[in-house]
Amino acid sequence: MGKKLLLINTGGTFSSVPSEKGLAPGINLEEIMKTIGPIGDGHTFELKDYASLDSANITPEDWVAIANLVAAAREDCDGVVIIHGTDSMSYTSSMLSFMLQNIEMPVILTGSQLPLRAPLTDAIDNLRCAITAGLSGMLRGVYTVFHQKLILGCRTSKVRTISFNAFESVNYPLIGEFNAFGMQVLKEPLRRAAFQLSPEYSENIAVLKIFPGMHADIFRYLYDKGCEGVFVEAFGLGGVPFLHNNILEEIDRASSKGMSILVGSQCRYEGSNLDVYETGLRVQESGGIPVFDMTQEATVTKLMWALGRSKEREDVRKSFFTNYVDEVTLPRLR
Repeated sequence: MGKKLLLINTGGTFSSVPSEKGLAPGINLEEIMKTIGPIGDGHTFELKDYASLDSANITPEDWVAIANLVAAAREDCDGVVIIHGTDSMSYTSSMLSFMLQNIEMPVILTGSQLPLRAPLTDAIDNLRCAITAGLSGMLRGVYTVFHQKLILGCRTSKVRTISFNAFESVNYPLIGEFNAFGMQVLKEPLRRAAFQLSPEYSENIAVLKIFPGMHADIFRYLYDKGCEGVFVEAFGLGGVPFLHNNILEEIDRASSKGMSILVGSQCRYEGSNLDVYETGLRVQESGGIPVFDMTQEATVTKLMWALGRSKEREDVRKSFFTNYVDEVTLPRLR
């Protein structure tokens, strides 16, 4: 029996064509589907050209609009495939994971490193694999399909700029892969509860990377400007310096006044652990909230999403000690 799939095109390299100002999105879904050719028999595809965006221009308002489109498609579709630019795809896949928790059907994001009409394009293979995943009936939740890999949406990171193998599953096993036998599911994430659309968010956050010689004034500035949350990318396992500046004092000051300050690692793999070194223990004592092994993209979007639900620091802290969609591996004893 044939299935129905909603395809949403947001633009990106996938649908780009040359212009006087460089590559820019310009191909619609009808042209895209003609190019990739038929997939299976009896399936129905609903085509939605949402936008023609370079993904650098994606906004939280777009995330809400896309989440609403996906939620509405639950009525008569078996899955959704979203064509998206690669630069911010990991942010979109992470935020949709939180906004569309426990959705009963697959929501698959894909894109390409080369435009659809380029001689060596990866667009056709990526989209055909994404559609296969969307029609499989084996998946629930938000995923990324790229270079024959199936990755959990909230564990996806773009780690290469020009390679076809641009995305990796960070601190989490691959969900599946595509080969001569089709789509092979290697791991199925847990489904914890009933679906709920949760499109709330706050843009009032900042991301700070710790570096030697960094001045602490930035924390005071951000707080005084009304910033609600900060993600601090610290050294190694989560170390924040304390000998030659007053960063910890400023973190303590801002935290005590209600700002949510998250602390993770600048290292992409293996996560942070603030319980190992003095530099991590001190930042926790100053109010820093650990993010463990979450990706940087999932940390940012989860902070935006959590603040959209509650501005209270303790509520945000509880959110970061809650695993909603397999975005984090929490310590057993805490």
